[in-house]
Amino acid sequence: MTESRYRYRAFISYAHANEDWARWLHKSLETYRIPRRLVGQKTALGTVPAKLAPVFRDREELASATDLGEKLTSALEDSATLIVICSRASARSHWVNEEILAYKRMGRSERIFSLIVDGEPYSSGIPGEDDQECFPAALRFQLGADGELSDVPAEPIAADVRPGKDGKANARIKLIAGMLGLGFDDLRQRELQRRNRRLAWISVSAVAGMLFATGLAATAVIARIEAERQRVRAEQEAETAKQTASFMIDLFAVSDPGEARGRNITAREILTRGADRIRNELSDQPTIQASLMDTIGKVYTNLGLYDDASGMLRDAVALRDRLSGPTPQESANTLFNLANVTTEQASYEDADALYRQALQELEAAGQGNSVLHLDITAAMAELYYREGEYARAEPLLREVLEERLRLYGKNDPSVADAIEEVGLNQFDQGNMDEAEKQLREALRLRREIFGNDPHPDLAENINNLALILETEGSIQEAEILYAQALDMNRELYPGAHPVIAITMGNLAQTYRLEGKYDDARRLYVDAITMQTELLGDSHPAIAQLMTNLARTLHDSGDTEQAFVIANEALDMQYTTLGKEHPDVAFTLRMLGQWQIEAGYADQAEPLLRRALTLQEQQLGTTHPSTAVTRMALAEALLDLHRAVEALPLAAQAETDLRASLSEGHEMTIKAIGVHGMALVDTGNYAAAEPLLLESYQYMEEGATADPDLLEEARKRLNQLYLAWGKPEKMSAL
Repeated sequence: MTESRYRYRAFISYAHANEDWARWLHKSLETYRIPRRLVGQKTALGTVPAKLAPVFRDREELASATDLGEKLTSALEDSATLIVICSRASARSHWVNEEILAYKRMGRSERIFSLIVDGEPYSSGIPGEDDQECFPAALRFQLGADGELSDVPAEPIAADVRPGKDGKANARIKLIAGMLGLGFDDLRQRELQRRNRRLAWISVSAVAGMLFATGLAATAVIARIEAERQRVRAEQEAETAKQTASFMIDLFAVSDPGEARGRNITAREILTRGADRIRNELSDQPTIQASLMDTIGKVYTNLGLYDDASGMLRDAVALRDRLSGPTPQESANTLFNLANVTTEQASYEDADALYRQALQELEAAGQGNSVLHLDITAAMAELYYREGEYARAEPLLREVLEERLRLYGKNDPSVADAIEEVGLNQFDQGNMDEAEKQLREALRLRREIFGNDPHPDLAENINNLALILETEGSIQEAEILYAQALDMNRELYPGAHPVIAITMGNLAQTYRLEGKYDDARRLYVDAITMQTELLGDSHPAIAQLMTNLARTLHDSGDTEQAFVIANEALDMQYTTLGKEHPDVAFTLRMLGQWQIEAGYADQAEPLLRRALTLQEQQLGTTHPSTAVTRMALAEALLDLHRAVEALPLAAQAETDLRASLSEGHEMTIKAIGVHGMALVDTGNYAAAEPLLLESYQYMEEGATADPDLLEEARKRLNQLYLAWGKPEKMSAL
């Protein structure tokens, strides 16, 4: 039977004792409106419809039936999926078990979904706990070839509304995602985007975090905020929503024309007003107070207001610590949000401790495989990246990818996230081909999921692919992608935002590489100004922008100002990152290279040796950035007439860059030339000639448009032939 010929989207199987849950689920599914942009999408379970109705609820539909067996079988056959309400009562129900068996015998085991309302899964195998079992036998075991239950355990797909688990809202979305063949995160975020386009819409049926978030920010911000806000325990939802609705309606009265009196009211003003009222007026309602503190803190974070976010979230953590009611997920989620903003403030040691505390709370509660646990694991990998510990981040990222693939399948936004992060980690470790492959795959998946409409994840993916292409030397393609990402981010984040500043800096980098120095300088200055406004006067992101501005000034000929800004950036890195970070090594190398160009190789040598030591420790000995530093040190030693020391460094740099970058990459070509000159200076002219000819030919054939590099390659060949005693070969150049 094709998908379009099923009469029912789902068949609800339940024990009589769970009739209230069945009634809620039936109504909840039939009244659910599927987000318009998902309708018509093809999945493994067919085409996504506009609505889920009708849904079959057997006791209701068959109340007047005279032939229960025939009607029941027909209804099961006509149902695209089967949803089993799992409880201690349903585990003992003969009819629930028979319905599951019948559906499995139709070859549809993969279309069975569960909603746990009480009891404990698989407790029947634990001595003394068998009366707590919530899964019927037909759900716990696979069907054998004879059509009877085997002893092979099955793995039921379950949503869970028990206290401290998914909650009603998330459980409903999980079931609907399964019924439609979609990933949980995809449906959850798409649904939130649909609802949150109506800025002033407030519903008393929503949880506190959702109520606040819907009135404050654009779709892209809300999708990230709301993803973790539907965790209030089921028994608290109605009362919390009722009290929160009154609070929120009053809070947003400031946006009413009568209250505003002609002024334009900003989101920050509303946030500040809300934060003050939460602290001052809700002290006698600590559960709601903690929930709203958490949500406002997350909104502050997404708006780039990190100091405000940190203060609010720390208050929320302290309040939850004093309460006896929060679930482990609620407490862990607040710690997670605080760790995220602490990471943005570059307080990495504190952030690491907060992430670990959040994980410990989840693991102690037996929630080590939850979605939140995966999100925290991914965030820790991001933290290790910022600390320059790339190898330490890799196993965490691969763990996240493997688990998300298992949970959601490949066509899910969270899987695309994980693929992208693995690719970026490969980039950090110097594996360029693998990095580009992973980033392109992530972008392909995202375009399938989101189309070409602006979306934060799509913009970030485009930006990161451009970064890899830029590193590989594909500057023009990188510029096009950076410009796309910047346009998308400006549409997503009106006004000042860290994401816009970062993308401006990346586009400026391509301008610098293409010699468009005025354009590059303008964008760098704008980005630094924006980041200083958002992050304060000292932050690693600002130091990085300053370093790149210094490079632009140096390349355009303003070397004096370039040295001043580069040293200011280095001091800022020492303060915010410490003296062992890869970014510090990069700035040291840059200053060393400039000293070589200025004729001060003796001053360059200690800078480059320090940079090389740091990179070998942090990035490994074969990383392309390490190889470039090794090559620069070889150049300094050659200028100091210490060719014997320079030769092994130059040879290793050439080998590593040939392996990690393309043959025609600017750095590879330069390394070939430096190795050739080291051979010349040690008297090995025959070995030097093919290397210097190869370097010159790359330049001459247009592998690079830089005439200075071509002239440098020509001079090296002339030096070879003069030293070798073959001046006649010079005329051929």
